[in-house]
Amino acid sequence: MFGPFERMVAGRYLHARRGERFVSVIAIFSLVGIALGVATLIIVMSVMNGFKADLLGRILGLNGDLSVYGLTRTLTDYDDVAGRVRSVPGVVSAAPLVESQVLLNSGSYNAGGLVRGMTRTDLLDLHEISNNLVAGSLDDFGADDTIVVGTTLAERAGLTVGGRLTLVSPQGAATAFGTMPRVRAYRVVAIFDAGMNEYNASYVFLPLHAAQVYFQMPGQVTQVQVMTRDAENVIPVRQGIEKAMDGEVRVMDWTQSNNAFFGAVQVEQNVMFLILTLIILVAAFNVISSLIMMVKDKSADIAVLRTLGATRGAIMRIFLMCGASVGVTGTFVGTGLGIVFCLNIEHIRQLLQRITGTDLFNSEVYYLEHLPSKLIWSQVIEVIVMALVLSLLATLYPSWRAAKTDPVEALRHE
Repeated sequence: MFGPFERMVAGRYLHARRGERFVSVIAIFSLVGIALGVATLIIVMSVMNGFKADLLGRILGLNGDLSVYGLTRTLTDYDDVAGRVRSVPGVVSAAPLVESQVLLNSGSYNAGGLVRGMTRTDLLDLHEISNNLVAGSLDDFGADDTIVVGTTLAERAGLTVGGRLTLVSPQGAATAFGTMPRVRAYRVVAIFDAGMNEYNASYVFLPLHAAQVYFQMPGQVTQVQVMTRDAENVIPVRQGIEKAMDGEVRVMDWTQSNNAFFGAVQVEQNVMFLILTLIILVAAFNVISSLIMMVKDKSADIAVLRTLGATRGAIMRIFLMCGASVGVTGTFVGTGLGIVFCLNIEHIRQLLQRITGTDLFNSEVYYLEHLPSKLIWSQVIEVIVMALVLSLLATLYPSWRAAKTDPVEALRHE
């Protein structure tokens, strides 16, 4: 399609000579604009993907992919329920637990918290906790006076391994003087860092038997927490559990319990994609303007080429190559820049924080303690294709105008 003649002339036009620098500068700005637009789109989409994947992993890693509840407030035959749930294809684990809200107290520190009672075996299988201990160990977890807390709570309450944390529950015993809250102190045996500030600040773990005693739920649990092989494909597993339990329990998966939250993240991701696409579109308009100026500047050359026998198709292909070179080069430069930035985004953030002396990613605001990034190559390819198509479309009109140039009129004006 593009012969040696068209490639030679297009190459000469792309290398500006003295007195033609202005058009060349505009072409360079167009290339930089496309490169920055593509890089920005790739970076933002990868950060959004990483944020969603990291948040999903941490929420499900601590809360499970599914939760099985009794038809009433509690489950009594929870060992049988957990065994039947484990037999469903796709289920990795099923852990009975007691969950309730309390007031956390240590000295002058008071805050609301969530207590989870689990067996030591189930807590060891909860890798978000067992693999992220920053102090202590789970060897002593199991005694009735032991507790595991998060790093943020430990820092705020001044707790260390061996310290005491008091739990206060409003659901106390009725006396002649009114309802007396239940109060008990527990010994901290381990401190965890779940990687999410909300969990580190408010979640505490008790042995299952200790939680049953504290909340006055002998032989009962509030739910069975279920982990599956594929969290993204959790609906068939939920249906399998519902069929196996034959309506004896209520089953809720993460898509139901966190639907609004992850739906908002998905909408934000789509909107950001559309907004940032406009950057590439603006850069494509710059390609149009630079190419129109080049056509205007080369009108005499076009007339000479036409009189020497160049066809309108050849003239159109010359300027198509000029515009496409800018668009294609800018697209691949931006792709490379975006990929390199995404692969080193956490190091770049830390470098900028050291230079500016500010916290660019506050974990208390964004719930995560690092800046996540996840490249999805299908999205990268979509961005490349979109940028190439916009760049090529931007060259059509100026190239058509160049091909329509009347050589007689062009030479007369010159």
